[in-house]
Amino acid sequence: MEDDEPMNTTEDNNKEALEAEVAPALISVHPTHHSVAVAVGSDLRVFDLREGGPVKLGAESNEVFHHKESIRAIRYGAKGKVFVSAGDDKVVKIWATDSWRCVCSVPTEKKVSAVAISDNGQFVCYADKFGTVWVVELDESIENQASVQKKGSPLLSHYCSIITSLEFSPDGQFIITADRDFKIRVTVFPKKPLNGAHEIQSYCLGHTEFVSCLAFVYSQDCPQGYLVSGSGDATVRLWDFASGLLLHTCDVGSQVGNKEANGTENNHFVVTDLCTTSDGSSVFVAVQSLPGILLLSSDFSAKTLSVIRAVSVIEEDFIPTSLGTSLTSDFLWMVMGVSNLPGFNVSSLARVRVITGSESSDNHYNVLEDKHVPCGEQLLQHLQGSLSIDKDVFSAAAEAVKTSMRNLLIKKQYSSERREFRKRGRNDKKGKR
Repeated sequence: MEDDEPMNTTEDNNKEALEAEVAPALISVHPTHHSVAVAVGSDLRVFDLREGGPVKLGAESNEVFHHKESIRAIRYGAKGKVFVSAGDDKVVKIWATDSWRCVCSVPTEKKVSAVAISDNGQFVCYADKFGTVWVVELDESIENQASVQKKGSPLLSHYCSIITSLEFSPDGQFIITADRDFKIRVTVFPKKPLNGAHEIQSYCLGHTEFVSCLAFVYSQDCPQGYLVSGSGDATVRLWDFASGLLLHTCDVGSQVGNKEANGTENNHFVVTDLCTTSDGSSVFVAVQSLPGILLLSSDFSAKTLSVIRAVSVIEEDFIPTSLGTSLTSDFLWMVMGVSNLPGFNVSSLARVRVITGSESSDNHYNVLEDKHVPCGEQLLQHLQGSLSIDKDVFSAAAEAVKTSMRNLLIKKQYSSERREFRKRGRNDKKGKR
């Protein structure tokens, strides 16, 4: 061992490796409910809801396009023709959903933390863990093109702060980025994005912890909509994003705390994901310690958010890691899961649950039994990888989810010696390429 190498290097490396391996499961739903996709670890699983069967990725070309490391972001385009996946293997994969071929691969210099697709499907944006957002322009006839490799162009940067969420505004005029340094930035999306985005419209400032997720609520009477943000400070906030004005703060931590009898610490009330209904009337909120979701109502005239009720999963310790809805159904899809669960011989675990209901039914939302989920056991078998999950494994996964999702966004504090050692390690890796 070198004299200047910290004595706890091996222990720190093992800890970092463990944190890197455990990745929360993700879910995304086709905008018109044609299919649903789940990512857990490096596995991408897609189920065709129209045909009632699993999708074989790259089936027409007989090529294998699997990710090699954990997937950190998945998303359908607004029209459903394009699907994007990206993560720790430093590759952004763009899929044509009519054939589920990978039509474009984009190599990246850093691991990817978030993706977004412009409303017209022409541009794919992705954020890396160094705080830079990149953009790729897609060909018009992407469904018919052969698989190609493209290079991203830098669009904007948050300068050394991990970007946690990436969204286009409903009208496509702005691209909104959130980071783990509490900031939300609203940038004008330029007519020629490959040349970079240089006009900042506003900043939405007010969160006191990392911003974990973004979504929009909008309606026919308010087409420009409002921005909704969730954070590690246990709040959901409503913004006039064009001006950066904070309209309302909803303390979901206190609501969840009232349901917790064991006095859980506030940092366990992290808002992990947000999802809105197509009419903008409701916001579904996943909270790190809540087995189920919180249902919020958005009042456009009063410009406020209010907690209506919690929709709980009673029979199991189901804490969602990701939420998804479509524009044409009343289903809320949820997944809980992690990859490479420590201490168990399990490559990955995913549990899918579905909530059904609507605002018109007096906020009456129900968690569906497995047999009533669309396409039933066949869907669950494919998306989960198994129909039955051992209770001990499930409980361990719930704890691993809490740890991994917070470690993903909290800044790690290192000594000066440790920082230098990490720099040397990165330079060594670059030298071997």
